Parts: sequence; C-alpha cells; structure tokens
Amino acid sequence: MTLNNSPIITSGFLTALSQIVGKQRVYSDPADCWAYGYDNSRRHELPGGVVFALKHEEVHDIIQLCNQKRVPVIPRGRGTGTTGATVPVNGGLILSLERMNSIHLIDPANRAMIVEPGVTNQEVQIAAGQQGFFWPPDPTSAAFCTVGGNLAYNSAGPRAVKYGTPRENVLGLRAITGAGEEIRCGVYTTKGVVGYDFTRLLIGSEGTLAVITEATLKLTPLPETKRTLRAAYKDAESAGQAVAALMSQPIIPCALEFMDHQAVSLAQAQGGVDLPSGVGALLMIEVDGPTVAMEDAITKIKKAATNTGLLEITVAGTIQETEKLWSVRKALSPALRTLAPKKINEDVVVPVSHLATLIRGLERLAQEFAITIVNFGHAGNGNIHVNLLANPDNLAEMKRTKQCLERVFDLVLSLNGTLSGEHGVGLEKRDFINKEIDPTTLDLMRRIKDQFDPNGILNPQKMLPLKA
Repeated sequence: MTLNNSPIITSGFLTALSQIVGKQRVYSDPADCWAYGYDNSRRHELPGGVVFALKHEEVHDIIQLCNQKRVPVIPRGRGTGTTGATVPVNGGLILSLERMNSIHLIDPANRAMIVEPGVTNQEVQIAAGQQGFFWPPDPTSAAFCTVGGNLAYNSAGPRAVKYGTPRENVLGLRAITGAGEEIRCGVYTTKGVVGYDFTRLLIGSEGTLAVITEATLKLTPLPETKRTLRAAYKDAESAGQAVAALMSQPIIPCALEFMDHQAVSLAQAQGGVDLPSGVGALLMIEVDGPTVAMEDAITKIKKAATNTGLLEITVAGTIQETEKLWSVRKALSPALRTLAPKKINEDVVVPVSHLATLIRGLERLAQEFAITIVNFGHAGNGNIHVNLLANPDNLAEMKRTKQCLERVFDLVLSLNGTLSGEHGVGLEKRDFINKEIDPTTLDLMRRIKDQFDPNGILNPQKMLPLKA
C-alpha cells in the first residue's frame, strides 16, 4: 500500500483497517483510489482510501474504527447516482459494498427475498423471476446499479406508478449506524406497527444515518401479460390532460412515460422513428395483468388517453412491435449526449394535474434564459426529468443555466411539488433544500442525524444544507 496524501488517512489507520479485512481489500495509492471518487454526477474528489467489505461484521468493525479515528466514511455501491452523494468531499474513506453481493434467501411462500446491498437490481429480478416474482423498483441502470444504491436514493423507475418505490417494497433492514451500532428494523410480514418506522427512514437517507448490510425485499407475482401503447399528442397540454385522465380511472398503467416536443424532436433526429407530423408530446403506456382482462383494459386505457389533442394511439401486438414503439424513447439518451457537452438532469415531481403547467413553465424559462431544456420521465406520478443542456466552456451560458435551475425549483415548489423524486439530494441539490423544508423541520432532521451519527463521520456534507 502507498499512503495517500489525505491528512486524515494515516499509516496507523491503514494498518488497523488491514487487520479487519486484509491488505488486499484496502486501497490507498491515489491511482487505485481515483475511480472511487466520482459518481454519475461527474463530480470528483480523491478519497484518502478505499476498503471493500464482504460481510456485516466487517462493516461494523470498519465504522467502529472510523469513529475512533474520526475518519469520514462514505458508503458506495457502483457509483450510478447522479447527485454526488458518494463523492468523498474533503477526502475520507470509501466503504465499497459492491462485493457484498449474496442473495441469502428466496421465500416464495412469503413473497420475500433477503439480499446484501451489493446485489444488482438485475440479479434480484432474475432470481425472483425464476420463482414467478419480481421486485417492483426498476431504475434505468438496473443492469448495473445495486440494491444498496436503490435503497440509498429510494430509486424506483417507471413501475413505481403502479407498484410503488423501495419504501413500499422493503420489509426490513439490517444496518450499522454512524455510531457503529448494529440495528435491525422492520418486519418479515406485510403488516407491522411495533416501534418507529426506521426502515422507511433509512431508505432514501443516502447513507448519512446508517450503512445497510442486508435488506428483506417484498416480492410481487409476475403478471400474466403486458401490453404497450404509444399515444402522440399535438402539445404538452393535451398529453398532460391525458395523464390526469389515465391516473383517475381504475386501470392503473404499470408504466406511463412522457416526452415533450424537444425530446421527441431529438429522438426523431436520430432516424428510424415513425411518428405522425405535428407531434408536440408523446406518452408511452404499459398495462399488465391477467390475459383474460387485457383487451378490456386496453379499451379503457385508450378511452382515457383520448382527447381533442390526440393525433395517434398505437398498440403493440408483438415483441417486435413493442420494441418499435419504444424506439423513440431509446433514441433519446444518445441524442442528448450529442446536443450539448453538459447535461444538468433534475428529477422534479409535481402533482399529475399540474404536469402541463410545469411543462409550459419550463418552456418559458428556456426562452427567458436562452438555453435548451428537454423534458421526459415518469408522468404517472408527475416525476419529470428536466434536462438543462449547456456548454461548460461558455461561462455566460453556464451562469444563465444556474440561474434558470433556481427558477425551475421555484416553479416546482409553487406547484406543490418536490425537488427530487428518486435521484436524491447529495451535493447537487443540497443547497436548495431549504427552499422546500422549513427551518424547524431541518433542525429536527439534523438532530436525528446526530443521534445516528454523533461524530458526524458518515457521508458528511450530504443531503442537508450546511449550517451557516
């Protein structure tokens, strides 16, 4: 090991760390540590060291040691987060959980699965699927992201509109607090109200309160069948009206995705996308359930989606047709990468009845600040990914973009919305949180943080605004 130049990582600390996990699972050379200093926010800070835990007991001993030496410790999965929540501000120790990747139990009779935090979302889906079940959270990065990361951000994906987020699909947790104390919370049953609900508190806390070492997931039976529809509208107003209508009738889609005019135009520019002329917004709708009821469900979905702004609604009959309908959405991400060198992606949420108002407001802000804004996302629960595109080498443009971002947040809050649906807060939104949360509530949250992490070593400077 080569000692990193971080002032808080000493040779004595590294020696003690190696006694817990062995020398091979401790990195301190800057070249080895470099890749663990960033996430998908593109922020980067060089950690003072990296340690790879393999079991619960090691996590316990590592956090105990960090408390004794007052070394900040930052839990990390695979770094797919977009808000800088795993970036080691001012150095510290990265606690990598990616090697804690065992599935301990699959219990079909009780619709439960017990996993370690390093298991990927896809691995959970494959294992559950072999037993006729699935775990509802399905973020875009499911093939690579870990369950621990899903829980840290409460990341959900499109299926949340019908099946809920991780908070609704986790029964219990095993964890180590920032004080180095082992806790268990939650139940193994689908009902339980004994004590405070620490399970839901820890989920979404971005590793600032405790490090999750084991999760009991609530599984859902796989549906018999699934059908996909694509509805094209002349404008965002019409699409927003359709979303409100779809979410107010009994047949709940298992996915309801939205793309605004900019998003549709970008996707069409990639080629191979067949849409009617004059499309101003697009909805992707998926419905699942019993085969015998599917045709009736599609009829009702089409009726709810129909209004004066509807240009076309298409139903896929085969897997190939489904893939063709989704092609417009799949073409969007590569299009965004070619349009501008920097993308500020905010996952704001508003009530579905205000979706059209949000999109209109975003279009006005794009004109006012002379920047491109592309909007798409999970319309069924009002969770829209607002993409502000800019050139980081153009200082004037970046200044306008930052000013616009603050106005975006003000617009969302004026519509009774929230600043993040599933990407979390991390560093990217930390300094805006006091726009949404009042001082008294923030103070209570800080006191809760102090109870879990009295020495302030666990993922410091994340989520809550810094004290003045």
